[in-house]
Amino acid sequence: MENLKNIAPIEDFNWDAYESGDTLTNVSKEDLEKAYDSTLNKVNDREVVDGTVIAMNKREVVVNIGYKSDGIIPLSEFRYNPDLKIGDTVEVYIENQEDKKGQLILSHKKARATRSWDRVNAALENEEIIKGYVKCRTKGGMIV
Repeated sequence: MENLKNIAPIEDFNWDAYESGDTLTNVSKEDLEKAYDSTLNKVNDREVVDGTVIAMNKREVVVNIGYKSDGIIPLSEFRYNPDLKIGDTVEVYIENQEDKKGQLILSHKKARATRSWDRVNAALENEEIIKGYVKCRTKGGMIV
């Protein structure tokens, strides 16, 4: 607030032009819209992003993904990580931006599966060998 005391008003400011809606800058409205749009972040469906755990209870974990959005994930999706605490960063999959109640729908389980497939495809491109566990045998092969 102290910095605002040192600001002097513009002596030649045209208040009549301001009230009538005339623009006072050389920048077009389209350029300003582009500049504003580039500063805004957009949430896309079916995308994996990092989020921060901001609250937990016995059944749910509330995750903030930025973009002024929080989503709820069932605690059962974090069974592999019993040490999960507030402030941890987790990967989440954005299933839907809004449900009927306006809630952001997130999934940690789908994010892990998506990232796993990305790692498998990267290993395929680099011709790396991956170790895996045989989960079950099927008619046409095995599920690993």
